[in-house]
Amino acid sequence: MKVAVAGCCHGALDKMYETLELLQRRHNVRPDLLLCCGDFQAVRNEADLRCMAVPAKYRHMQTFYRYYSGEKAAPVLTVFIGGNHEASNHLQELPYGGWVAPNIYYLGYAGVVRFRGVRIGGISGIFKSHDYRKGHFECPPYNQQTIRSAYHVRNIEVFKLKQLKRPIDIFMSHDWPRSIYHYGNKKQLLKMKSFFRQEVESNTLGSPAASELLQHLKPTYWFSAHLHVKFAAFMQHQTNSKEELPKATKFLALDKCLPHRDFLQIIDVEHDPNAGDSLEYDAEWIAVLKATNSLVNVTQSSWNMPEKNGLHAKWDYSVTEEAIKEVLEEVNHNLKIPCNFTLTAACYDPSKPQKHVEPVHTINPQTTEFCAQFGLTDINDRIQQAKEEGSVRGEYEEEEEEEEMDSTGSAEEPSEYNTDNSGLSSINPDEIMLDEEGGDEDLSTCSVDPSPDHPPDFSASFSDIRIMPDSMVVSSDDAMDSTSEELEKSSVSKQVEEKSLNERSLKRIGGNENGNSGVKKIKRRNQAIYAAEDEDKTE
Repeated sequence: MKVAVAGCCHGALDKMYETLELLQRRHNVRPDLLLCCGDFQAVRNEADLRCMAVPAKYRHMQTFYRYYSGEKAAPVLTVFIGGNHEASNHLQELPYGGWVAPNIYYLGYAGVVRFRGVRIGGISGIFKSHDYRKGHFECPPYNQQTIRSAYHVRNIEVFKLKQLKRPIDIFMSHDWPRSIYHYGNKKQLLKMKSFFRQEVESNTLGSPAASELLQHLKPTYWFSAHLHVKFAAFMQHQTNSKEELPKATKFLALDKCLPHRDFLQIIDVEHDPNAGDSLEYDAEWIAVLKATNSLVNVTQSSWNMPEKNGLHAKWDYSVTEEAIKEVLEEVNHNLKIPCNFTLTAACYDPSKPQKHVEPVHTINPQTTEFCAQFGLTDINDRIQQAKEEGSVRGEYEEEEEEEEMDSTGSAEEPSEYNTDNSGLSSINPDEIMLDEEGGDEDLSTCSVDPSPDHPPDFSASFSDIRIMPDSMVVSSDDAMDSTSEELEKSSVSKQVEEKSLNERSLKRIGGNENGNSGVKKIKRRNQAIYAAEDEDKTE
């Protein structure tokens, strides 16, 4: 089956789907599935905008709300993970995943699903060491700290994913696995993004947690976004025993959804022709969730996952075939994810703007149903209980003072990782940035700049789209060096059908064609989405 993979969406859902429509018209290629690697921005209303970690003046409504309200329908099944610029209050309603709109599915903090027999996993957010060992304690309305920590990866999600034994076909993360750049055309990467050099040479670019998962899961494909550049790599994994068959991962990072950017890729994935067309739960993942349910933590106290160090009675939470069979019996061997999307917040109405609506902590019926079906803890219900008891608020006020003294690491103990950056310690001029002091991060205001009620015709918006069919083809810059020869051979420019990353690289076409852009040009183009000063160095 054909799978479309997208980088940072930044709320440009209409443009994403229009590009797929263009692909079908020009090349008669219709993807069966769309995967988005974070910064999706499922913004329903003005309150959601204020829960998104971007400068207030660059909070734009974009077009998701039209899919949420039912005004528009997603033309292809869409599955996405969260990034570091999301409506965190909305995604927090679905910690185990769920529908954010009809035909648009969020994988949760971490998750695994199946589609046509293809096993798809993902982890949301980005890595920051000072929050890695905390529980999911945040809830709206957020403050200056929690609006950022809400999207930071937690060790419990990594721990759950590491319990998986069955093969993963596709895995998604927002930030890159650390060290993956050593398995691709590093020279070309640094030519395009010279400000990565220090982190690449010191091997601190990317997420160490994602790297850990990459080495453990060994998926066939791994897709990422976040750094706003297209980059492919081919990683051959080491075998642990003579009986184990060698595995390799084809990695691809994609750009953000803007004109002339490599933000979309189509790949062919082997699937089960006898499988249905519905999105399904993964039985092993459900069994792992049940096995690790006792580890759920909603405090911001730092803690370590169980490990074989003499301090824990149990450290292996992987599941047996019998446990997986029990899950199948619970659902009568019907793993189809129910289409139980429900509205949980008022939808944005351009004719009745409400700029001062406060975000509230919501229990989503989808999560309630999921937890009841499989006997799991509803994280948001647990947070509300803790709030009523006053424990979460009290702990936060105490620990906030401690963290102010040392904002680079855990307030209690050093992180198990030696650095807290998953992005860059140098400034990425193409990244969305926030002010460290919070000067432009006013949570009480939002600048609503909705799309017009009647968006212009697609062909009119992209006047030169019809005369540039070659823009759909992978450029020679995408060729890999000797360590990634297999991917190079699969380039669409050579028209080869293959098992690795192939097909066409899609670019949104605009009216300004000035060749390669320098840093200043990138900044001007990026202003259409966001621009600001430094925050967390590259959050």
